[in-house]
Amino acid sequence: MAVSFVSRTIGRYNRAMDDSTTIAELKQLVKEFRDERDWEQFHDPKNLAEGTVIEAGELLEHFLWKQKGQIAEQLQNDPVYREEIGDELADVFNYVLLLALSMEYDLSTILKAKREKTGRKYPIEKSKGNATKYTKL
Repeated sequence: MAVSFVSRTIGRYNRAMDDSTTIAELKQLVKEFRDERDWEQFHDPKNLAEGTVIEAGELLEHFLWKQKGQIAEQLQNDPVYREEIGDELADVFNYVLLLALSMEYDLSTILKAKREKTGRKYPIEKSKGNATKYTKL
């Protein structure tokens, strides 16, 4: 199993909730939050996709002009930085869940199907350790 950048650099990843919370539960959580505020009327796919990109940009901003080592050090030693990144990551995920709800996608199904397609484009024997695009392998 591959070790993540964070695990390699700071070893703090705690999967307790990830191991016990389902995607359905998370969808329900964001749906309840949305419905309590009567926001579904604003949550069409275009606006949700735009929100996803905006939040992804806010996440990316935390890494701008920093080297991997600097990011790892800040993640380990700066709890405010770590929390800010977590907040932005949660915002992106929130929008992904809302998009899936609005367009009635089953995230597990589409992710597994996409992994199969990508696996055919990037066979292990040609792509392992290689960052070349599949059209150039």
